[in-house]
Amino acid sequence: MGRLRPSNDHQTLRRMIAREAAFLIYTSQEKEYKQAKIRAAETLGVRILPSNREVAEELDAIATELEGRERLKRLVRMRKEALEIMWCLKAFKPRLIGSVWRGTAHKNSDIDIIAYSANPETVLQKLRKKHFTISEVKEVQVHKNGNKRSSLHIFVSLPSGDEAEIIVKGTDEEHIVEKCEIYGDIIKGLNISQLKNIIERDPYMKFVPRS
Repeated sequence: MGRLRPSNDHQTLRRMIAREAAFLIYTSQEKEYKQAKIRAAETLGVRILPSNREVAEELDAIATELEGRERLKRLVRMRKEALEIMWCLKAFKPRLIGSVWRGTAHKNSDIDIIAYSANPETVLQKLRKKHFTISEVKEVQVHKNGNKRSSLHIFVSLPSGDEAEIIVKGTDEEHIVEKCEIYGDIIKGLNISQLKNIIERDPYMKFVPRS
């Protein structure tokens, strides 16, 4: 993959940094957008930091360039796998979020699903009953606006080699609206019927806001 040559043009520099940051994320050298941008800027010797969305757009372009048609096949497979998990968890009002929802998944992406339950252990039990392979379970606490909330994160290894992360939140959080830190829009995701419809009608559909 060729990298852009240095330029004094501000917009070109922003794209150079965004692409370098995206490359760091794509190659798993960095996981967080903020750190990837800082490292990219330091590498290129400038202080400009692009937006998360600019990095995401470059990441999407890199994945398309390097993965080609295989990327689309993977997206469809992961959406079908997500639907299977969601059917299993239908009592917990699951929603597909993340890159598989967005349609921007690449070779290092996993499946992200949110479910809601007053007792997170019941979600774990349901997955085990359906013989899903649980690779890890951990509780995560987040502090927002002075409030502390906890969620159970269940990691599932699928036969295809794909990974899924099911985030179990309390039922009181079901109607909380969250803003995406990458695209700046509302994280809507897809419920079971919506995902099923997408797979049947337009399995490659993307859910990213227009520029």
